[in-house]
Amino acid sequence: MAAKQVCHLIWFRNDLRVTDNKALSSACADPQAKVIALFTATPQQWQSHDVSARQITFLHQNLVALQHSLAQLGIPLVCHTSASFTEAAQWVLDYASEQQADALFFNRQYEINEKQRDEWLVKQSHALHIHAFDDALLLAPGTVSNQKGEMYQVYTPFRRAFTSQLVVTDCRSLTVPEKRGKALEINETQPLFAHAAADISPQFVAGEQAALQQLRQFCRERVQNYQRDRDIPSVNGTSQLSPYLAIGVLSPRQCFNRLHAENPQALDSPDSGAFTWLNELIWREFYSHLLVAFPRLCRHQPFIEWTQHIQWNNSPDDFNAWKNGQTGYPIVDAAMRQLNETGWMHNRLRMIVASFLVKDLLIDWRKGEKYFMGQLIDGTLAANNGGWQWSASTGVDASPWFRIFNPTTQGTKFDPQGTFIRHWLPELMSVPDKYIHTPHEWADSNHIQLNYPTPIVDHKQARLNTLEAFEAGKRNSLKLSSP
Repeated sequence: MAAKQVCHLIWFRNDLRVTDNKALSSACADPQAKVIALFTATPQQWQSHDVSARQITFLHQNLVALQHSLAQLGIPLVCHTSASFTEAAQWVLDYASEQQADALFFNRQYEINEKQRDEWLVKQSHALHIHAFDDALLLAPGTVSNQKGEMYQVYTPFRRAFTSQLVVTDCRSLTVPEKRGKALEINETQPLFAHAAADISPQFVAGEQAALQQLRQFCRERVQNYQRDRDIPSVNGTSQLSPYLAIGVLSPRQCFNRLHAENPQALDSPDSGAFTWLNELIWREFYSHLLVAFPRLCRHQPFIEWTQHIQWNNSPDDFNAWKNGQTGYPIVDAAMRQLNETGWMHNRLRMIVASFLVKDLLIDWRKGEKYFMGQLIDGTLAANNGGWQWSASTGVDASPWFRIFNPTTQGTKFDPQGTFIRHWLPELMSVPDKYIHTPHEWADSNHIQLNYPTPIVDHKQARLNTLEAFEAGKRNSLKLSSP
């Protein structure tokens, strides 16, 4: 009797690539093993997590590209739709039983629901060997800690410890696994999972080859000027790789290695564009490490507990004006219209619009966080929550609560001629540069009627109101905590 062929299952989640994929490489290490790839779509769970239609569409596009790449390696991709993460895990176990699989390989996810799903699966796996890998970050959560063995709560010392460890860690990218027989044919008559397709901006081309090409081009041609250009939204100065990192079409190791290959002195040149971009990758790591160290961040809780006692403004009119880019502050409105149309927003603008929502309109940061997730093509819980809590002064190492962006000053500084503003607010096309950030001053002095709203709030007064609201929240917290 012939011996049973070993069967390995690789469960893809937010790691949609064949290059530098730890779980896939390990599943394929035995050249005699039969390898089957799995993907479980969980639309109801995605909806409960506010995942945008754009990101789901982009995920599907990249999953199709992954299916083709796997087929060239002789590995079939089996997709299944489940209502929840737990049901998805149960289906994986059932499928493993049907296939008489010997082992299941996957890369870890760090959000609380995903961790609970994997813990449940491990407990239920019985004879199935589980191989889990830390693949989504340069350094695994929990491996960068202070002298007390605790997670850093301030970014700069975290970065110092992180970079010290990074240079002695093997972060080499893995190659594509060897082919396992002849290429497979693919039936493309049906989508891999049912979804309502959303329009994707043409700047985001699906597939890891497109992502790698964009990474190479950025590190070779634009990263040198990144420090100078990254805050100017009218300039193509950022990498725009975040959508690929969000669903794992690129790995952070690929980013680090390509950056180092093109800029070998990056770690020794803190004033360089290459180091500045690496710093952004480390912020991404910081927020992910925090999510594991402080699980309450997954539950929409502020890190600074006294900020729970702030009395927020619940005006739906103010919130809708912000969402729709109708606040009367041009840089805010242009940014929000960019988000609404493309599903992406320049990072400097994310800070500006978040500050405006929380510090000018005094609206709960969680409403902005939720809206962003529902629009962004690159939304991740860690980065989105971290960014919003930083802007709202509720998180670790956050902007001090008394530091409040002036939206007009921010616009003047980062879009001085209004190039970005005019692109997204064509109704201001005729406004002179001098008045592009205060268009109604020009319109009123020239008796011109603008088809653009007047500012919905006076920034100076709003700043005072916000300072008082935060101070009152702190006082209320002290009263409630005193014996």
